[in-house]
Amino acid sequence: MANEGVSEPIIEPINTGRRRFLTATTAVVGAVGAGFAAVPFIKSWNPSARAKLAGAPVTADISALAEGQRLIMEWRGQPIWIVRRSKATLQVLPTLDSRLRDPKSQNPDQQPAYVLKGNPEYRSIKPDVSVLVGLCTHLGCSPEMKAEIRPEPFDPEWKGGYFCPCHKSRFDMSGRVFQGVPAPTNLAVPPHHYENDNTIVIGVDPSQSGNAGAA
Repeated sequence: MANEGVSEPIIEPINTGRRRFLTATTAVVGAVGAGFAAVPFIKSWNPSARAKLAGAPVTADISALAEGQRLIMEWRGQPIWIVRRSKATLQVLPTLDSRLRDPKSQNPDQQPAYVLKGNPEYRSIKPDVSVLVGLCTHLGCSPEMKAEIRPEPFDPEWKGGYFCPCHKSRFDMSGRVFQGVPAPTNLAVPPHHYENDNTIVIGVDPSQSGNAGAA
């Protein structure tokens, strides 16, 4: 009975989140005023469902992705978040290190090494564009994006990031996990590269793309 009481609230949010994600295909969520609202869909080129399950690369067109917006895609059955971060967000990221469990992303399992070149706080190939697997590293719920720098009920010193409603894990806008939360590691960064300035290929490292210069 004790296990049933614990498992039900854990499993239901995960399943509900996955259903919402899998039926939404590719959507953009942006900041509007004090909150977030759906904005027009951004086109992307996706392989067939069978190819996705096999792990085929997924290509994203980010030409219309505005500052503060998130593009949600699917790769290997996982939600992939592509976010164009603001200058204010980039400026605040280095100030959060003392509050984070792994601020320099020293766990090599959570990201490819090339996203740590330059500024490891960004965890990205290009400073303003973040690419993350949108699953909490605790039990796989999909965290909510709360990108605005403002006090939140769960953190009066919130500087923008992701909040997991299942068990209150928190991550910054680079997917780095805060101290004192259930999630043990940073959000994962999938392998990816830039085919050109506005096209990201998820699932292929720059060294494998034949277009390493676009990284």
